[in-house]
Amino acid sequence: MKIKAQLLDEKGIDRSLIRISHEIIEKNKGTENIVLVGIKTRGVPIAERISKYIENFEGVSIPVGTLDITLYRDDLSEKYEQPSINNTSMDFEIKGKTIILVDDVLFTGRTVRAAMDAIIRAGRPKSIQLAVLIDRGHRELPIRPDYVGKNVPTSLSEIVHVKLLETDGENKVIISEKE
Repeated sequence: MKIKAQLLDEKGIDRSLIRISHEIIEKNKGTENIVLVGIKTRGVPIAERISKYIENFEGVSIPVGTLDITLYRDDLSEKYEQPSINNTSMDFEIKGKTIILVDDVLFTGRTVRAAMDAIIRAGRPKSIQLAVLIDRGHRELPIRPDYVGKNVPTSLSEIVHVKLLETDGENKVIISEKE
């Protein structure tokens, strides 16, 4: 992997997630009926961090659920036309809640669409919002995030790698060229 640039270091990730946490509180006028749902793999620890920051600021614990979506991506075989949904863990009621989907990188929008389908199958939320650490553009669907850590214009020949302590043993966001 040829690294082109480091987009965020540990402090940059923390600053982004702290800002997103404050924006969630402000947009929703508090924390009532909010739940976070992290899209596996890296969306889960990001959601957990946001929940901890909100608890530190507001003194309220925000539930965190896990959504496992094996998605259709450009680098997978064409036989995967529909994402499959597996290993979902949401120990809370969805009906009437404001669901905040959390992911590491927003790219084409297909993962988010599949996640929204899974959420709606599980119940009828009041609303669904989207928080992402990195928005790299190149949307194929009309999906936009409500909360963004960093907007990063990229080319289709680039890959954004989010590395988190919980999953990768380090905290940083880098960009590389496809090989």
